Amino acid sequence: MASVESKSGTSDIGPESVETFGGYVGDFFALMKPRVMSLVVFTALVGMVTAPGGIHPVLGAIAILAIAIGAGASGALNMWYDADIDARMSRTAERPIPRGRVTPDEALGFGVVMSVLSVLTLGAIVNWVAGLLLAFTIAFYVLIYTMWLKRSTPQNIVIGGAAGAFPPMIGWAAVTGSVSIESVLLFLIIFMWTPPHFWALALYRCKEYERVGVPMLPVVAGGDETRRQILLYSLILAPLGVAPAFIGLGGMAYLIVSVVGGALFVAAAVKVHREREGDAAEKAARRLFGFSILYLFLLFAALLVERVVGAAFG
Repeated sequence: MASVESKSGTSDIGPESVETFGGYVGDFFALMKPRVMSLVVFTALVGMVTAPGGIHPVLGAIAILAIAIGAGASGALNMWYDADIDARMSRTAERPIPRGRVTPDEALGFGVVMSVLSVLTLGAIVNWVAGLLLAFTIAFYVLIYTMWLKRSTPQNIVIGGAAGAFPPMIGWAAVTGSVSIESVLLFLIIFMWTPPHFWALALYRCKEYERVGVPMLPVVAGGDETRRQILLYSLILAPLGVAPAFIGLGGMAYLIVSVVGGALFVAAAVKVHREREGDAAEKAARRLFGFSILYLFLLFAALLVERVVGAAFG
C-alpha cells in the first residue's frame, strides 16, 4: 500500500480506498437514473438534429450535457422523495438511498445543485427558451408528478408523463430558440406512449404498488380497466406515431418504421387486453412493456438516421 505525506501526517491510499471512492461515485451516478437519462438524451438529440437550421457542435454538446444533467437531477430528487416506498418495492430496493449508500440529505443537495447548474448552463450558453423549458420540466417532474400526482391519483402517469415528453422539445428549442408544431408532435408521441408503457409494467407489479400505497391504475380500477385503457391509448398512439411522415418531419423510412411499429404495438396491446389471468396475462404485459421501449427507440432512431443520411448525401 502506497503512503502519501500531507501536512497532517501520513495517509494510506490503496485499492480499498479507490474502490470505496469509485463505489461512492457510482452511487451518485445511480441516483441520476442512467437508463431513463439515456432515453432523455436520445430524444433530445433527435429534437436537436431534426430542427431546422443548425447549431455549432460545441453549443450542441453543451446543450445535450445540460439536458442530461437536468434529467439526472430530476432522478435524484425523485429518489430522495420516494425513498420510503423505494425501500419496500423489489424493483427499487437496491437504489442507493434504501441501501444506505447515500443519505437523503446528500441526494437532495445533489439534485438541487445539479438542477440549478443544468438550467443556468443551458440558458446562459445556448438560449433561455431551452433553459426555461428544462427548468419547467424538472419542476414538473419533481413537484407535480413525484410530490403530488404519484401518490394521489391513478392518472399520475398520464399527466406526469408530460415531464418525460419535453426533451425533444428542449432539443428543438436549443437550435431554433422557439417551439413549433413539429416539436409539439414529438412531445405528443412520447406523452401518449407513456401510459400504455407504464401501465403494462404496473399490471405485473400491481401488488407492489398496492403494498406501498401508490394508486396506479391497476390498483384503483383493476386489471380489466387498465387493459382497456392500454388498448385505447395504443390505438391513438399508432396513427400519431405515423404523423411526422405527413408534415415533412419524417421520410419514407420513417413512414415504414412507424406503420409497422404501430401495428405491432397495437397487436401487443390487443394481446394484453385478451389475456387476463395467470402466466399468460403477465407474459403479455411484460412483452408489451419491453416492446414499447423498442418502439419508441425505433421511431426516434428513424428520424435521426434519415436526417444524418440526408445531410451526408445532400
